[in-house]
Amino acid sequence: MNEFGNSKRVRRAARIIVLDRADRVLLFRFDVADRPPFWVTAGGECEGHESFEEAARRELFEETGIVAEPGPQVARTTPEFVTVEGEPIQADERYFLLHLDKPAIDTSRHTELERRVMTQHRWFTLQELTNWPEAIFPENLPQIIARIRTR
Repeated sequence: MNEFGNSKRVRRAARIIVLDRADRVLLFRFDVADRPPFWVTAGGECEGHESFEEAARRELFEETGIVAEPGPQVARTTPEFVTVEGEPIQADERYFLLHLDKPAIDTSRHTELERRVMTQHRWFTLQELTNWPEAIFPENLPQIIARIRTR
């Protein structure tokens, strides 16, 4: 039994909410054979004893080519889901905020799995997030961004 009251492996992950000057958020589209397409923020699983902040910094560089310090942690989610590799897990996801002036995304460091399933990336306005026809995770991303903008 884990700290969440189930027997699934706890997958610690750092996610980065990357916002540009217009408060558009960067999302990546996942196309996995056994499920409908979905969009997520940059980020991924912590390696070994890596902290959430260390993982955020590493994942940001690997997935976007951006070298930057992740900002403050602005959210935490703990969903249960099946990974793209097919493993049912209990997630512990920490979300960090990063504002960029001139975003340029470089996906050349993606792993083979990422190249296969992360088929697109784009910048979403808050309005687009609330009306997008495909799933966006975390599901409360529009609320997280709205809360950040009012600070």
